[in-house]
Amino acid sequence: MAETYDMIIVGGGAGGLSAAVYAGRAERKAILIEKGSYGGRINETREIRNYPGTIGDTGIGLMEKFKAHALAFPTNELKRTTVTGIKQLDNGNFLVQTKRRGDFETRCVLLDLGTKPRVLGIPGEKEFAGHGVAYCATCDAEMFKGKEIYVLGAGDQAIEEADYLTGFASKVTVIVLHEEGHLDCNEVAAATAFRNPKIDFVWNSTLEEIKGRDEVEGLVIKNVVTGASSEVETDGIFFFVGMIPQTELVRDLVECDDKGYIAVNEKKETSVPGIYAVGDCTQTFLRQVVTAAADGAIAATASERYVKEKKQIDSLLTPDAGKVAFVFYDPYDSEQIEQVSALEEKLRGEWRVERQDITRQSLLYGRLGLTASPATAFYFGGKLMGTEV
Repeated sequence: MAETYDMIIVGGGAGGLSAAVYAGRAERKAILIEKGSYGGRINETREIRNYPGTIGDTGIGLMEKFKAHALAFPTNELKRTTVTGIKQLDNGNFLVQTKRRGDFETRCVLLDLGTKPRVLGIPGEKEFAGHGVAYCATCDAEMFKGKEIYVLGAGDQAIEEADYLTGFASKVTVIVLHEEGHLDCNEVAAATAFRNPKIDFVWNSTLEEIKGRDEVEGLVIKNVVTGASSEVETDGIFFFVGMIPQTELVRDLVECDDKGYIAVNEKKETSVPGIYAVGDCTQTFLRQVVTAAADGAIAATASERYVKEKKQIDSLLTPDAGKVAFVFYDPYDSEQIEQVSALEEKLRGEWRVERQDITRQSLLYGRLGLTASPATAFYFGGKLMGTEV
């Protein structure tokens, strides 16, 4: 029978690699599966200067260090293939199906699926990605210090990021599809942009082509009213027309919002116990390498506790387990501690009492749908007899 892994990580971005490091440090047997390049979208960033402890590096360089760190632990495996499905088994474990490497059983799954830019298919867009074409102001603004650049988009992100970019570039020109004065962003962002002397606008226009040799050197901009096209010189172009989470694989499995981003809590738990999600594919405030790495650390640690708790529960809920009472309580509430002690005294002799600290052991508590504490769940022979609150 094939071995069951402690954790399978789907996606080798900063979050997934960070989780692998934490899994290796805990000597958990883990597989990280990546279909493309380890590191994800950060590989397109030529200069990293905002990751603590790294004064300067490339995206590729930093991710190579993450990968080497993950591989330093003998319990970790890295595999290159595509995950085609994830199914929950009757025993509570998960089956991760792949395109070329077969199927793997695991006690928990960590999703680091990332995002991809909304591609417009403009000639030169793909060719110059990372060479003058950029999608993240926080990541790449410093590359354009003192240069003249363009921004495509008129929504909140585009206009707010254009203002941010003026802290680095000498001039930022925003290409806007609408008539003069009409932006799609909120009024505060619009007013700020209009007041900024380093921001200019090209109205009634769209981007037709990106030109250059090794780097972006110019743009062809088309006026949608007159139909006339004109070529301008520039050092770069930022696209802010939206990102797409790559979560198609699990949208029928875990809860996602209407844009496809995975809903997680502070432990990076999804709506399915045992499945975690990290990084850009989640509903998160900031999508940066430092936050993705932190997500990976949180999820790996939370999943380790989940596996231990599940093993404990499974061992206590066997057909020959007899009478077991799980008492759920909050250890930071002194009144509840007193109540639990009294309850233990009352049940002792007839029931085996198992205390469950709901701040650390929430699996069975959540499975039972309990929302208040202290509470007690009574089992006989592994079967639920009832609950009391």
